Amino acid sequence: MDSRLSLFAPCPRGLEQVLADELLALGAGDIAPADGGVAFAGDARLMMAANLHCRTASRILLRLAHGGYHAEQDIYRLAMSVDWPRWFDVSRTIKLKADGIAARVKSLDYIALTVKDAICDRFRQAQLGRPSVDTRNPDVRINVFLTADTATVYLDTSGEPLFKRGWREETGEAPLRENLAAGILLLAGYDGSQALLDPLCGSGTFLVEAADIALNRAPGRSRRFGFEALSSFDSASWEKLQLDARKAELPAASLPIRGSDRSQAMVNIARANLERAGLGDLVEVKAADVADTRPHAEHGLIVTNPPYGVRLEEQDQLATWYPELGDWLKAHFAGWTACLFSGDLRLGKLIRLAPKRRTPLFNGSLQCRLFVINMVEGSARKQKDGEEAADVESGDDEQ
Repeated sequence: MDSRLSLFAPCPRGLEQVLADELLALGAGDIAPADGGVAFAGDARLMMAANLHCRTASRILLRLAHGGYHAEQDIYRLAMSVDWPRWFDVSRTIKLKADGIAARVKSLDYIALTVKDAICDRFRQAQLGRPSVDTRNPDVRINVFLTADTATVYLDTSGEPLFKRGWREETGEAPLRENLAAGILLLAGYDGSQALLDPLCGSGTFLVEAADIALNRAPGRSRRFGFEALSSFDSASWEKLQLDARKAELPAASLPIRGSDRSQAMVNIARANLERAGLGDLVEVKAADVADTRPHAEHGLIVTNPPYGVRLEEQDQLATWYPELGDWLKAHFAGWTACLFSGDLRLGKLIRLAPKRRTPLFNGSLQCRLFVINMVEGSARKQKDGEEAADVESGDDEQ
């Protein structure tokens, strides 16, 4: 394997800079954020480390070929130029996927087929037979990405997408992907030291990701990766990376992370997910309505994903509920920072609080905002809690 690899990490749109910072911290070079991902360079060890440690990446792709095209035949020739037998054994099963933005081809599925033919032809040229296709559980995934005039062939070093951490079984309705949840926490300034509350916790994604950050646990510690099927896989180097990651974890102790949800069924799912992630005794979750939820510390972060309505009557209900949410924050959470992630762009106005920041993010193709609201320590809190307000420590959780 070449010592320096050309790599690309896709991520949810809006998290490119957060991911670039993560890659920089791991020692990546030539970091270049693009729309929906970050290009970077490094050796095989860095590629494995990025898979193990990146909280916000969706995959780590290894670039094998890049060139211009006019016709499908040009893409076939580009794929044929790769020495496929060098990367994986013919006994490995493969799966092809083609994506594109403004691609000038009749069918992306046909492009995937074309590249598959090129790979098989290259193996046959070397008199090695041909690899089999397995669309369900392939050993090796190959991605082709087209623009209007260029084609890039990638080897997917991750296998399953990186947001699949290995702990989730049940999910609530439309759960937030783990890498997006982690990115929102990092954008909110969460570093593991602050008290954290999710009063609409659903299946517990924010709680698990926050606990992993607080305990310095590698998000990929409980899963397998695509690079393990490559011929160049260095198992000793990989075991060392995993060992170092385990050594860097902080001792498991009770965390100032709380979650609640009005649905007991969702609370049960969140608890089961925390249990599977090895966090069962460290994070408290209970069934409670938002209006009945109170702070568990003087300062902290609320990070949550309020519901957003699709149907008209749901939108009307939310228009009534958002001001109530704002009143609840004002009444009880002075000194906290509320970070509300929503696909309902009206929230910033209807909550009747002034967001300090509105960060555009995407949940899949849905345009969303992260509204960050500083709850100023005010008279409402002092009247409500009397002497307690005098005990506020100044700025212990300032970001």
